[in-house]
Amino acid sequence: MPLPAPVSLTQLDTYTSRLRDLAILYMPRLALAVVTLLVGWYVIGWLSKLVSVAVERVDVSLRSFLTSLFSIALKVLLLVSVAGMVGFQTTSFVAILGAAGLAVGLALQGTLANFAGGVLILLFKPFVVGDVITSQGNTGTVQAIQIFNTILLTSAGDTVILPNGATSNGVIINKAHPMRALVEVPLELDANTDLDALRQQALPLLAQDETTLDTPAPTAVITALKPGGTMTVAFRAYTAPGQEDATRNRLMDKLQKLFKAQG
Repeated sequence: MPLPAPVSLTQLDTYTSRLRDLAILYMPRLALAVVTLLVGWYVIGWLSKLVSVAVERVDVSLRSFLTSLFSIALKVLLLVSVAGMVGFQTTSFVAILGAAGLAVGLALQGTLANFAGGVLILLFKPFVVGDVITSQGNTGTVQAIQIFNTILLTSAGDTVILPNGATSNGVIINKAHPMRALVEVPLELDANTDLDALRQQALPLLAQDETTLDTPAPTAVITALKPGGTMTVAFRAYTAPGQEDATRNRLMDKLQKLFKAQG
């Protein structure tokens, strides 16, 4: 294998001259770019703190998100500007960022809808943390309102995570303002049942439950008459919002024991 030809002094001088010219040309740009990057990074941090203070009255979740979004956007612009100062062609880079943003936006349509729904919930406040709501067939106490999801805690102790997009666009029943919630236990009884006597025995049991309210008082009403000599009687009582399931379970247990004692 033949050895490479040695580099002559003339070629070495040529390479050295080119390197010197490149250093003279790019070193000031590189130094200015480094200074710009350091100063810009510091200014962005300072501006982010100002934005955090400016949106201090906004919900804590939205405040942290806006501050982070503002900081990231400025840092991307700073890096593109510094690359242009050094001599990189940023036109194609910006085009790539735009195409990537479009692709990400199309891929995250559902996530963006949840983000928009979260912003609407935080701004218009159809409910706040601590309210008892019913949404998308789920009832529970609002534990947290996040950017993409709302977290509920049901009376059974389950944690339900609702997407904000569907929540903001759907029906929301807010039970925070009403001071009572209806609990109903429907039972199929013989049509010949003495309803007055049944009320005298059953209603005091319902009223004595620790979570039922005295006003309005518990009631028992006929809601349907069915063929075959049966009727549907609804035993109704009121309780505090969020106590419906536990109260209903206890009332059914008490009514079952009453009917068993009566044969």
